[in-house]
Amino acid sequence: MSHDTSLQHRVTAELIWDPAVTSSEIGVTAKDGIVSLSGQVGNYDEKLAAESAARRVGGVKAIVQEIEVKVPFSFKRSDVDIATTAVARLAWNVAVPPDSVSVKVSKGVITLTGEVERHFQSEAAERELRHLSGVVAVNNLITVLPQVDVSDVSANISEALDRSWLFDPSNVTVTADGGTVHLGGTVRTMQERREAVGAAWASPGTTAVENRISVA
Repeated sequence: MSHDTSLQHRVTAELIWDPAVTSSEIGVTAKDGIVSLSGQVGNYDEKLAAESAARRVGGVKAIVQEIEVKVPFSFKRSDVDIATTAVARLAWNVAVPPDSVSVKVSKGVITLTGEVERHFQSEAAERELRHLSGVVAVNNLITVLPQVDVSDVSANISEALDRSWLFDPSNVTVTADGGTVHLGGTVRTMQERREAVGAAWASPGTTAVENRISVA
C-alpha cells in the first residue's frame, strides 16, 4: 500500500471515528501529505469537525477544504433570523466585550467585524456562532488591538512553548515585530503546528501571527 493510500485510509477512519462527523458523503484524497476533503455536510460545525479530525492524523501536512454545507430544509433560517440570534448570543457571551463586535449575514454566511483587545475574545465570538442553525460559514474579520506593552511578546511565547511537552524548543523559532509574531521551524504534526499558533495568540500584545512552521 502506498503512503498516499495509507494516509487516505487513516483520515477516513478518523472521520468515521469522530462522533461530531455524521455525514457519509465526505470524500478524502491524499497526495504527498496534502489531504483534500470534499462532499457535503448538513451544517457548518460538522465541516469544521471534519477538518479538525483530518488534522489529528499523523502524516497530514496540509488540508484542502472543499466540503460544501447544504443545510436541510427543516433547519434553514432567514438571514434576519440568523442575525437576530447571533446578536443575542454574543450579548450573552461573557468572553465577548459588549458592543465590540458587529454582525452581517448574507445567504447564511456570517461576517464578524469590530475590535477587541485579545485574540481569545475574537475566537469566542466566532465559536459562539458556529453552531447556529442555518449558518453555512463564519468569516471572522475582527481586529485585535491590545492595550498592553508588546515588547515582551516574543519572550513570553518562547517560554510558553518551552513549558509544553509537545515541542522541542530548538525546532520552533519565535520572533516579533511589535505585535506581529513570526513562527518558523519544523514540527511533526499539524496538531503541533496548531498548538504553536495557539501559544502565539495567547500572549498579551499579539495582533497577528505569521506562521511559517512546516510539518515534517
